Amino acid sequence: ALPAQAACYADYKAKRDNPLRLHYGVMELPDPACGSTSAAEQEARARLAGAGWELLNVVGIFGADGLEQRRESAGDFFLRY
Repeated sequence: ALPAQAACYADYKAKRDNPLRLHYGVMELPDPACGSTSAAEQEARARLAGAGWELLNVVGIFGADGLEQRRESAGDFFLRY
């Protein structure tokens, strides 16, 4: 049996222009993006750009134990991207 992989997540802030729209969200990251904020930013930037959003910043990287406390704040953008 393989060891279980601990999931890793990032919370982030993003924007769209014309008109200006901002959002806070949470996304699950692949294992290679869990090691550093810069790796998480690259992953988040690519995913959000595909949906027309620009990453402003990654707030933090955390494990599954931090999901519930962020669910309400992220709203529609909880695990959306």
